[in-house]
Amino acid sequence: MAEIDLKYIFRDQSRHGQTRTYVRVSGKKKRLRAPEGSVEFLQEYSAALEELRCEKPEKPAGLEKVRQNTLEWLGEEYMRSVEFRRLDAKSQRVRRSILEGCFAEPRKPGAPERIGQCPLAQLEAKHVRVLRDLKAIATPGAANNRIKYLSAMFTWAVENNHLKANVARDVKPVHYNSDGFHAWEPEEVAQFEAYWPVGSKQRLALALFLFTGARRGDVVQFGRQHIRPTEIEDEDGNRVTEDWLKFTPKKTAKSSGVTLELPVLDELAAVIEATKTGHLTFLTTDKGKPFTSNGFGNWWREQCDAAGLPQCAAHGLRKAGATIAANRGATTKQLMAIYGWSDPKMAEIYVKKADQKRLAGNARKLLARGEKQNKV
Repeated sequence: MAEIDLKYIFRDQSRHGQTRTYVRVSGKKKRLRAPEGSVEFLQEYSAALEELRCEKPEKPAGLEKVRQNTLEWLGEEYMRSVEFRRLDAKSQRVRRSILEGCFAEPRKPGAPERIGQCPLAQLEAKHVRVLRDLKAIATPGAANNRIKYLSAMFTWAVENNHLKANVARDVKPVHYNSDGFHAWEPEEVAQFEAYWPVGSKQRLALALFLFTGARRGDVVQFGRQHIRPTEIEDEDGNRVTEDWLKFTPKKTAKSSGVTLELPVLDELAAVIEATKTGHLTFLTTDKGKPFTSNGFGNWWREQCDAAGLPQCAAHGLRKAGATIAANRGATTKQLMAIYGWSDPKMAEIYVKKADQKRLAGNARKLLARGEKQNKV
């Protein structure tokens, strides 16, 4: 695939000779993993710019003071609210960047007045559509994020008597084909396991992801202190003691605050016992220190590349686990319990796919010709 000449892009090579592409601004960088030239690459590029806050336009001279009861004023009030401050630091940073990017857009193409200056009394769904359409062609994912975060802000505004209605709810998202992170196939898991044997740090990381369904930011913090003997009732009604993993996902710690408890499966227990681990965390750097989330991401990328799996990422194992569980009959509520989803929509995606596959398999005899028809 030909390289694309975009601002803030730079490339380097890993020790395995693979070219890596990043967005870098003011010393901060973010890895882009989609193939260059694809729609997914442009979506990643746009999202990275917004996350690194390098698309934040400067306010025109003389407009430093925000007028009260305007869209921009509402944004400042929202970002000082308890609801906003309950989000984790990364979510706050991304949401703030996207909202401020919206406020800086022109109210109409070529107009000097910004949408952020629009009085709340004049705010309509058409303003949200303008903001959506500015991103809809090149980066539909970013367009939908604008709708999503504006809607969250407007919902808060209605509850706090700043608006009478959430005008973003009348704006339809952009429909496009994207499955996000690649979900590992069973053959890819087997390929990784064949390359990294039991006892290696790489194999332990794979097992932690696959058998807990946890996100990268949680997996790097897992240690023996998270595993506790727990008394439960087995299928026969007997009281037995098993090892369970207990943790509060970082992503939802400030919002739902839900603590997850998951059984430590025999496969995971065997890999943990066969691997040399750190004192506080199972996974450590070469210097024996716990990984940061981003540091682990860079390290994991190299391990997948070495195993010949450049298309695979850590989050794809979470999707693979959900797919396996759904295909084996897991219900929506069971998937929500395993993966910590408070909204059933995500779990239903996997359940519906599994049900379609199961129903199609059961319906084979309805499509096949009978014995007499075959003879004819």
